[in-house]
Amino acid sequence: MSLFFLFQFELIPEQASKFAMEVDLFYIALWLMTIVFSVGIAVAAGIFMFKYRRKSAGEIPDQIEGAMTLELTWTIIPLLISLGIFAWGAKIYYQMYTPPSEALEIFVTGKQWMWRAQHPDGQREINTLHIPVGRRVKLTMTSEDVLHAYFIPAFRTKADVVPGRYTTTWFEATKPGTYHIFCAEYCGTQHSGMIGTVTVQDPADYQAWLSGTSKESPVAAGQKLFASLACNTCHLESGTGRGPKLHELYNQTAKLNNGTTVTVDDAYIRESILNPMAKVVEKYDPVMPVFQGQVSEEQIQQLIAYIKSIGPKDAGATQAQAKPAASPTAANPAAAKPVAPAKTQ
Repeated sequence: MSLFFLFQFELIPEQASKFAMEVDLFYIALWLMTIVFSVGIAVAAGIFMFKYRRKSAGEIPDQIEGAMTLELTWTIIPLLISLGIFAWGAKIYYQMYTPPSEALEIFVTGKQWMWRAQHPDGQREINTLHIPVGRRVKLTMTSEDVLHAYFIPAFRTKADVVPGRYTTTWFEATKPGTYHIFCAEYCGTQHSGMIGTVTVQDPADYQAWLSGTSKESPVAAGQKLFASLACNTCHLESGTGRGPKLHELYNQTAKLNNGTTVTVDDAYIRESILNPMAKVVEKYDPVMPVFQGQVSEEQIQQLIAYIKSIGPKDAGATQAQAKPAASPTAANPAAAKPVAPAKTQ
């Protein structure tokens, strides 16, 4: 066996998403520019030091006044290169951190020291993630304890997972296989063990996996939770309850009692569940109970899924299969309750 094969290693991870090629090209371009300019400057400096060295102790060098053309050249060219790098990098950043409107949405929760994933159909995974090849996947993420970072090298995607808020990232896998997941933010003594795998499957295999692990969907679970927390006693579909009506509220603008407005999105719903007094909806009293410590991040995500399902049709489009059975009273998801109601109650 030759030494080449004995010491063979990968310089960069495998390219397995639509982002990977352009991200790699961008970094290669930066490497090449760094090498070219570093070597060019070093060589030029060496030549000039030798050519223009003092040849005798009493030598007085000629005075050079400078050259406007030369100064403009070494100012304008680097400026244009820098602007080009900025434009290219900004384009990639915008693409990577602007989730598409139609995507398979999966909730991810980080916790010392594991990753939990919940699929739209109810499947749950720990330190693994199954996705179909050729389909856009959006991850909505949060942490139950400290700051983490969800990093899939083969997809060239990495996003902070922050306690107390939601962050998102998305990707589209281009070929089946199994790829690494890492936590890229030091999170404690077992940080190095907070790893997992992404399994990219053909659509048929992915559907077979879904069928073999089918569980209660987040929407159905959220509807039950909404009822068990008695949210449906205040958030009535008729709009006559102590809290605002939650039907068709998701992604809409709500007016608060302080005169400002807020968009009823995932973050607002979560805040309303955990801290309902933070933003109270106009015309409603701040009477909603605080659910901090009573519901987990996974349950909050289920409530949000339920609220989406009873919101405008396009709002719940990414929630897989399932509008809950639909009791008018449950029509307001527990999340919903927290959502607008929370703010409103």
